[in-house]
Amino acid sequence: VQLQASGGGLVQPGGSLRLSCAASGFTLERYAIGWFRQAPGKEREGIACTGATASSSTWHSDSVKGRFTVSRDNVKNTAYLQMNSLKFEDTAVYYCATDLAPNAHCPVFGGTFYYSAYDYWGQGTQVTVSS
Repeated sequence: VQLQASGGGLVQPGGSLRLSCAASGFTLERYAIGWFRQAPGKEREGIACTGATASSSTWHSDSVKGRFTVSRDNVKNTAYLQMNSLKFEDTAVYYCATDLAPNAHCPVFGGTFYYSAYDYWGQGTQVTVSS
């Protein structure tokens, strides 16, 4: 089981990036994939989730709602995070992860993403928003 995040880079404020999370060793269609970020000196933050295809669920945190969009391409076994209108405060290392729970919804309750069971993590990709 492996997840590989890619697509990060340096972008100006207001710009866009698309992150990819390529899965190997399992069929992504059956599992929820979460996106997370961690800025220097800050705690890891769950920002988006796409549930297993059967659940048809997606979720975005308030900090990225309306700017970021999570999606998946089951044929390519890859999840994506489209990031638009990037801000300085979006600078962080971005990760994707899964709990490999079959046919799972995103574990979001009361607006909080409960990801303690997410044990399979990609290596992270750096996003830097700077002028």
